Amino acid sequence: MALPEDERTLYRAKHHRRRPRLPAWLIGLLLLIAAIAGPYLAFQRHVPFTDRGYELSAVFTDSLQIASGSPVRVAGVNVGEVLGAEREGEHTRVRFYVDESALPITEDAKAKLRPRMFFEGNWFLDLDPGSPSAPELEEGETIPVTRTRVAVQLDEVLNALQSDVRQDLADVLVEYGKALNREPTAADDRTFERFVHGKTGGEALNLAFRYGGDAGRASAQVLEALRGRRPDDLSKLVSGAARTFDGLAGREEDLRKLIDTWEGFTAALADESDNLARTFAELAPTLEVSETSLKNLSDSLPALRAWARELEPSLRELPGTIDAALPWLDQARPLIGEDEAGGSIRLLRRATPGLAATARFGLGTLRQIDLLSRCTSEVLVPTANQVITDEFSTGEPNYREFFYATANLAGEGSNFDGNGPFIGLMPAIGDVLVRSPNPTGNQFGDPDDEAFAHTTLPPKGNQPQLGAMPPFKPRVACHTQTPPDLNSGLGQPGPPSPEPVGP
Repeated sequence: MALPEDERTLYRAKHHRRRPRLPAWLIGLLLLIAAIAGPYLAFQRHVPFTDRGYELSAVFTDSLQIASGSPVRVAGVNVGEVLGAEREGEHTRVRFYVDESALPITEDAKAKLRPRMFFEGNWFLDLDPGSPSAPELEEGETIPVTRTRVAVQLDEVLNALQSDVRQDLADVLVEYGKALNREPTAADDRTFERFVHGKTGGEALNLAFRYGGDAGRASAQVLEALRGRRPDDLSKLVSGAARTFDGLAGREEDLRKLIDTWEGFTAALADESDNLARTFAELAPTLEVSETSLKNLSDSLPALRAWARELEPSLRELPGTIDAALPWLDQARPLIGEDEAGGSIRLLRRATPGLAATARFGLGTLRQIDLLSRCTSEVLVPTANQVITDEFSTGEPNYREFFYATANLAGEGSNFDGNGPFIGLMPAIGDVLVRSPNPTGNQFGDPDDEAFAHTTLPPKGNQPQLGAMPPFKPRVACHTQTPPDLNSGLGQPGPPSPEPVGP
């Protein structure tokens, strides 16, 4: 039923009072937030205060051309985005994240910057997650520069062919043509084979085609052998080589040392270039001799076949020999069993490692014993056999006088009264005043103090003289040294100490 006009107006007024209108400042604030948040979300493509995903980094030699927001792909599927790139020394660090669908990312993962289209100029990060057997990369870790690559662009190829490079290439071709047309000198012919004497490089290369058929046949056989026996042998070889190169790339410092060592090796070869040239010149005669040896071996094969035919009757007797040996084997089996020889073998097996170690280390001991024996027989014994010729000489060898001194000391120390050995000394009192430096100093600590005493006769000198300690040479073998002469040098009487200073 329709309401009158005045009742409809009254109804609309009551209805509007039940739903109050939003304030104008709130509506303006909402519009301002929408105006700021909309472009931000459009450019960032990320809701603030939410997790982007699994964040990682990769170091490239050159990657400043990649922009934030560029896709990260695995097998052509977008799994994340680039967060940014920043210069790090001579390299560039690219930060990116991947979704959980792309996990796990392992330590042997690889990354490559590739263009989306050939002439487009935009880039994306192509990610290889790595092998499942490798350890997983933790969030925030970095893929090293040895496992990253940057695709080569057309402009980089064209930039390499600048005018100077083109000129160098032209010079190489011109010089190569000169080398092919240059006639060798007499000095050059002395290092070449006789059949190329007097021929230019081009003519010598033409002669090489005589051997092209045999060389091609041998190369085909080598390539056929490289394929392996099974269909997957070559693929395994390639995959193994890839793992080898990956391992080398992951050990840059060791690879650098290897290259330095290889540089020294090639430098040594360069220093011996003349000897190498003479060595290669001798290869042809060596091959001729080898060919003769192989022919002789081939000639000996018929005799070997004849010997095999003569051996055939004895092989017919072999079954009977085996039958005759079976009873002996039946008796030998218990002999080597656990109850008899087996126990001895077990003990011998336990002792074998120790005996092997003794033999291995015993070689070094024998070498040291040999050095000691040679030192004794060639240096110590000749020194001990010398006779010291002075006014107190007994005419006996040096080693005997040593034992005489020990016997005399033993007799000097014997008192025969049961109180123990002692040496009786009688101080000498005379008219001769002598002095000697006192290294211990006096009671006041003076190191220049001297000691004085009286003797009945003035000292004539000291024998042997004291000298400086000889040089210590642990790497010089004892037997290579000359035995010392005890009657010369410091073996002669020297200045007296203490020295007489007056009556």
